[in-house]
Amino acid sequence: MIRTRILASAALASLFAMGACATVERPGPGAPVMATLETPSVGTAGEDAADDPAIWAARSPALFNGARIQGFVAGTDKKAGLYIYGLDGAVLQFLPDGLLNNVDVIEGLNVDGRSMVLLGASDRGATRLGISLYLFDPASNDAANAVRPWGFVASDLDEPYGFCLARVGDQVHAILIGKDGQVRQSVIASDAANRPVATEVRRFAVGSISEGCAADEASDALFISEEMVGVWRYGLSPASGAARTLVQPVGDGRLTADVEGATVIHDGDKRYLIVSSQGDSGFGVWRLDQGQPVWIGRFAVHDGTVDGVTGTDGLDALGGVVGPFPEGLVVVQDDVNDRGTQNFKYIDWRDIRRALGL
Repeated sequence: MIRTRILASAALASLFAMGACATVERPGPGAPVMATLETPSVGTAGEDAADDPAIWAARSPALFNGARIQGFVAGTDKKAGLYIYGLDGAVLQFLPDGLLNNVDVIEGLNVDGRSMVLLGASDRGATRLGISLYLFDPASNDAANAVRPWGFVASDLDEPYGFCLARVGDQVHAILIGKDGQVRQSVIASDAANRPVATEVRRFAVGSISEGCAADEASDALFISEEMVGVWRYGLSPASGAARTLVQPVGDGRLTADVEGATVIHDGDKRYLIVSSQGDSGFGVWRLDQGQPVWIGRFAVHDGTVDGVTGTDGLDALGGVVGPFPEGLVVVQDDVNDRGTQNFKYIDWRDIRRALGL
C-alpha cells in the first residue's frame, strides 16, 4: 500500500515518527513482476506483525523435523516470535520468542567442532534488549533436528530494530541498529562451553530512524536505510569508523519514505542491492560490482497467482539454486494480504531479472 505522510507541523512530525500513516492498496511504479507463492498469515491477526525474512539454502538436503529440506525461510512476527518456512511457503516451525523484529542467517559458524547455520534476530522484549541467537545443524542425522535457541546478546540500545549478519575475514559480525539510528557491530563466536560470545568492535550513529541493513562483503560495504533520508553506504570493516556515502536520497522517484528493508543478491559474477521503497510500494535496484553502486531501476509486485505486494518492510534475496528456484529467490513482507493477516511472498529472481532487462 502507498503510505502518505504530510509534515505540516512539529506535532505531525512527531506523529509520523510514531508510524502514523494513511494507506492505499496498490503496487507502486516500477517494472511489474508477480510472486510465485506465499506463506500463511502470521499468527498475530489484525496488527502490523510480519516484518523481516531471511533465506538459507542447503548445500545438500538437510534433515528438519524428520523430513529432508533444501533450505528454509525465517520470518519474524514482531509481536510473537520467529517462523521457519519451507521453500514451498509451509510452516516448518514456530519459536514463540516474543518481540523479534529483524532476522538474518549466515553459514559456517563453528560450534563444538561443527559448522552451524547461525540465525540472529533483533529482540526488543520487555525484559531483554539485544540479539536472540539460534542454531541449525545442516549435517545432523537426528530426526528431531530443527532450529534451536542458542543464547542472547544484551545491548545498550533503547529499542533494537534493524539487524544483519556478515562475514569479515574468518569472523561472523552482527550489526544491530536501534530505532533511533544508533549502531552496534560485534563479533559473534562460541566459547569453550559452546555458548555465544559477542565482542563489540564498532559503534556509530546514522542520525534518525533506521532499520534496513545489508552487507556486501566483496566490496567491504554495509548498506543502512535511514527511513526519511535514504540509503547509506558505510565500510563493513570496523576500521572504517563512521565514514559514509549517500547512495540514494528519498524524493527523486527512486525511493519514497519510508525506506525500509535492504538486501544484496549474487547473480553469477554480478551483485545487486535491492531496497524496499515502502512509501510507494516498490523496490529499487542497484548494481554493485562496478565500483560505485549503479542505478538499475525499480520493480513492483502485482496480482497474479497470489495477491500483489504493498508496503513492504523487510526483504531478503539469495542467488543460485534455492530449492525449486534455480537461479535465486527474493522474499518480501506483504503489509496487506488479501487472504488474512500480513505474510511473506516468494518471487523467482528470474522474473525480476527479466522485468528489469538484466
